Amino acid sequence: MRGRTLLTGATGTVGHAIARALLAEGRTVRALVRDVARARAIVPERVELVAGDVTDAASVRRAVTGCEVVYHASGLPEQWLPDPAAFRRVNYEGTRNVLEAALAEEVRSFLHTSTIDVFAMARGEPFDESRLDPEPKATPYERSKQEADRLVAAALERGLPARLLHPAGVYGPAPQMTGVNAFLRRLARGEVPMLLPGGLPVVFAADVARGHLLAERKAPVGARFVLSESYVSLQDMAGAVRRHAPAARIPPILPRWVARAVSTTGELWARFSGMAPLIPSGQLHFLTIEARPSAAKARRELGWEPTPFADGVRVTLADLKARGLL
Repeated sequence: MRGRTLLTGATGTVGHAIARALLAEGRTVRALVRDVARARAIVPERVELVAGDVTDAASVRRAVTGCEVVYHASGLPEQWLPDPAAFRRVNYEGTRNVLEAALAEEVRSFLHTSTIDVFAMARGEPFDESRLDPEPKATPYERSKQEADRLVAAALERGLPARLLHPAGVYGPAPQMTGVNAFLRRLARGEVPMLLPGGLPVVFAADVARGHLLAERKAPVGARFVLSESYVSLQDMAGAVRRHAPAARIPPILPRWVARAVSTTGELWARFSGMAPLIPSGQLHFLTIEARPSAAKARRELGWEPTPFADGVRVTLADLKARGLL
């Protein structure tokens, strides 16, 4: 049996799924969490909880001590925050702290949860892991993930046995309603008056976790893998939800020029008010660029087969209903 594995981000959608997958393999799992009492209510009970924060290097070092493997899945995925510097503190500085602790502990494997946003992409065109975008991205979130990605690449040169996973928009049973999950819930409750134009690539959370574990077992050091099942327009997403939720409907699509105007105005107001814009510019850009990542490499080299979106939506909505959230 493998030794202890440290997991960051265990209360998030990806981290929670990774925790469950590791436990299912009989692994001994330790999780770094900011609030032990809060985490205990949502993290699987067999996970050892250690108080700390990725932005606190000393607590990270204590958590990594005695671990053979590190899964770094924590991060800020939002498209807007009142303090944009928070993205760099968590996604960049936090990653650096975890990397340095892993190097000091000489772990035998390091799995880094990155994002498809670090790759070069053209509107509506397929892309894969072969080309990182050399230019800084448009939002603080994206830039912080680019910088974190470069940290991992530099750590590889220093001997860190890292593999990098690049999920698309993650959804599926999770302890918190954020991102795609929150949108699916709002659709199911009939709370979305209009859809934004465009769509996004999606992937089921349990499949993301399985991709991480397959990479640990099968991938060479330094390998990268896109984890994405399919591109789904928001209109098709609403249609998929409607098949399983009586209150759901398919809202009309907001004209693209209106969405841009609302986004621009909201971003300007946010600078003065500190209130989140109704349509963050980063979110609108991601939807309208119609990103189409290819997971052919993960399928070919890892034997990774993702859950079709129609099946994943059914499972996700059933979980929400069972938890009294619909």
